[in-house]
Amino acid sequence: MMSSIQTGFLAALSLWVLSFSFKKEKSEIGSVKSIHGNYALDSTSSGKQLAQKYCQSCHLFPEPSLLDKKTWVGSVLPNMGLRLGLKEAGRNPYADLAAEDEKILRQLGVYPETAQLSTEEWTKIVNYYEKEAPEIPLLQKPHPSISNSLPQFKATTITIGDKPVPKTTLLKYDNATSLLYVGDAQNELYVVDSAFQMKALWNVDSPPSDIYFPKNAKPRLLTIGTFNPSDQKPGKIISLDTSATETAVYFDSLPRPVQFASADLTLDGKEDLIVCGFGNNTGKLFWYDDFSSAKEHILKALPGARRVEVRDFNKDKKPDLMVLMAQVHEEVSIFYNQGNGNFKEKTVLKFPPVYGVSYFELVDFNKDGFQDILLTNGDNWDYSAVQKNYHGIRIYLNDGNDNFKEAWFYPLNGTSKAMARDFDNDGDLDIAAISFYDDLEHPEQGFVYFSNQGNLNFEAFSTPEAASGKWLTMEAGDFDHDGDIDIVLGSYFQNVGELTKLVFKGVTSFPQLLVLTNWKK
Repeated sequence: MMSSIQTGFLAALSLWVLSFSFKKEKSEIGSVKSIHGNYALDSTSSGKQLAQKYCQSCHLFPEPSLLDKKTWVGSVLPNMGLRLGLKEAGRNPYADLAAEDEKILRQLGVYPETAQLSTEEWTKIVNYYEKEAPEIPLLQKPHPSISNSLPQFKATTITIGDKPVPKTTLLKYDNATSLLYVGDAQNELYVVDSAFQMKALWNVDSPPSDIYFPKNAKPRLLTIGTFNPSDQKPGKIISLDTSATETAVYFDSLPRPVQFASADLTLDGKEDLIVCGFGNNTGKLFWYDDFSSAKEHILKALPGARRVEVRDFNKDKKPDLMVLMAQVHEEVSIFYNQGNGNFKEKTVLKFPPVYGVSYFELVDFNKDGFQDILLTNGDNWDYSAVQKNYHGIRIYLNDGNDNFKEAWFYPLNGTSKAMARDFDNDGDLDIAAISFYDDLEHPEQGFVYFSNQGNLNFEAFSTPEAASGKWLTMEAGDFDHDGDIDIVLGSYFQNVGELTKLVFKGVTSFPQLLVLTNWKK
């Protein structure tokens, strides 16, 4: 899904700023122990010292400048307090949860019954952030403006089925069959041809989040179970076999899976499956040896597994994994294949928990033979839904030893995905990006095209037609078979209020898809 669910998305709790974290062996549920026992905190400790000690044991320290005073004091810190066992009158952290989710969180001890620090210490932390944070969110640094025209592409809106409110969760193009698979949060999967005419419709039990096209088997569909944050495990991997009387279920009880990949990790000639179980408070990154549920291996027993790509990074002829983790543990890691099903992790990028990482791709921007990282951050469905000047698109260049350094950044509020392709056929990589989590101030900038002018200099373009949706998903492919790469965007409205905001801006139609047909030869 990615071509599937973007996201960042998926993470109404993707921000656990300064939150009480927990460490567990494998995926078992047990009581949570204080992570602060090794620190000698005394009455003379400053608010900054206390914040650093309570935070850095589980994630990068979030500087006060990352958010404004109101957001820290009115939203983020109260949530932290609950996760540290500090009861606040009138606030019930379980109020909006399903009974099963409440049961899981109580077992986990996410909201401890006993306070993990004194009231005096907590007051110092709050006062520190209130004093040091800016009055309003910091503005973006100067950057090239976005042209409100897109001369290289022709925009066409597409509506599939009878859906008054678009809820597109998946876009994935099968090059072998020239079919586009379109997932809908209302538990449907459409299959359309190159003319965007519907060829098939599948009813599934939960929103589609990713799909894989094996060479000698039917497509395999990943369903998330529940789009809203949850710690239940209703996700599945199923077969799309039109000849079967019932849909075959390969795997079930998956923790809100958002993306998967296939590779022969053990070099035994058999297919292995890697799954990103995003979860919510719980989740995991794991793989199935020989495509067998009896042979599960957990690589990371933490929530937030967002995306995995398979590459041989160290040139030892064994497939390695690069993984993007969201939620509180925002980072990019390489899992080097040691053989015999063993992996060694190297964290190559790490971010504060407010960054909202949402997507990455591996591409060689400088043509030196090493994989670089194109990364987006902008997930803003959390406790700090304000504009952030560090949201946007980044390119990290590989030094040849899998050390990555930022070489380009373009600020874009609420960025959810970016794809690098040579859209204009001039020999270098351009970028198509979407912003889903923005406040709709400039709705046409929900899509931005960056034309590479050389040496990582880009010109930015948008199109008025992009104002007609909130673009959660994006896919690229030669849909019209004319030798260049086209783009399709999928719109998702979480609620009617988001749609109403666009109505007040003059938008009158809300298509599921926006097709950008490339005419550049």
